[in-house]
Amino acid sequence: MIHITLGARRYISPQEDQLGRSIVGFDPVMNDDALFHANRGCWVLGERAEKERYALLSHEGEVRMAIEIDSLVPVAGGRKAIEGRYLTSGHEVYDAYVGKPTPVETTRNPITYFDSPLGARTCYCGCGESVASGWFVIGHDQRALHARISKIGTVREFIDWFDSTYVEATGE
Repeated sequence: MIHITLGARRYISPQEDQLGRSIVGFDPVMNDDALFHANRGCWVLGERAEKERYALLSHEGEVRMAIEIDSLVPVAGGRKAIEGRYLTSGHEVYDAYVGKPTPVETTRNPITYFDSPLGARTCYCGCGESVASGWFVIGHDQRALHARISKIGTVREFIDWFDSTYVEATGE
């Protein structure tokens, strides 16, 4: 799970911010929409972030919001923003963390990661097994890939099909 430590609310220039925000950080008068939009990005997130399903936002040692991540989208300078939705009471991750002490030690870096037994996803290969981090049970990514290759034929036939089908973006 991603854990993000927020500072106090501060004003920024919407013209200079990659997401056009005028406020970042935490203020107790912010509602959930404002808190989410002010703090969903722009973060330096490591490779592990791509495997995480949830993020927590904390301020002064207390978790203030839990977010379910749909995707991490690139913004300027190699930073990323979270696309998803904030969770509410009744969701297991919200109920376990929001309003409680942060689950990790505070560090100088606002981004930390921790393993949580909550919010596990189902293996993306379709086997039904639970995965705490990432998309696949170990080895099941290969199982899923080869199951799809076999629908085309051999590995060579799959490569021929892929090369004739895939159009690389030119960036123009």
